[in-house]
Amino acid sequence: TGLEKSYGTLRVLDGVDLAVERGSVFALLGPNGAGKTTMVRILATLIRADAGRSRVAGFDVVADRRQVRRRISLTGQFAAVDDLQTGEENLRMMGRLAGLPGREARRRAAELLERFDLAEAAGKPAATYSGGMRRRLDLAMGLIGDPRVVFLDEPTTGLDPRSRRMM
Repeated sequence: TGLEKSYGTLRVLDGVDLAVERGSVFALLGPNGAGKTTMVRILATLIRADAGRSRVAGFDVVADRRQVRRRISLTGQFAAVDDLQTGEENLRMMGRLAGLPGREARRRAAELLERFDLAEAAGKPAATYSGGMRRRLDLAMGLIGDPRVVFLDEPTTGLDPRSRRMM
């Protein structure tokens, strides 16, 4: 409620109020520079608002930052995969970072590789993946810990029409 954010004299958010129901899909739409990414970055605890209050998954993004981070996933505009690791290794690493035991991280990685149509490339280094495959792997990595809230910033960037529909 009442979110405000400025960068110098540029006011990016001016008293934004927003409520998203649990279990729903919500999209922030607007032209470049409208403040969408800034809003996501505030809600994901990466930056602080100049004014206003925010709660994500029931927790205050400032006072309960750690609790918010345990419950969210954020996938940015550009794929953030480790090119030296295979697709499966990227997913398993993210699973371990999310606190999954080794066996669960392997199971979840296999499930997501299948869901994102990457099973055949699972053992290949991510550096060999096409742009679309890298993007799908990045999206899968954001889901490895089964987050309660998923923030997707420009989620279809780099995806072909078939992958966009799947997404």
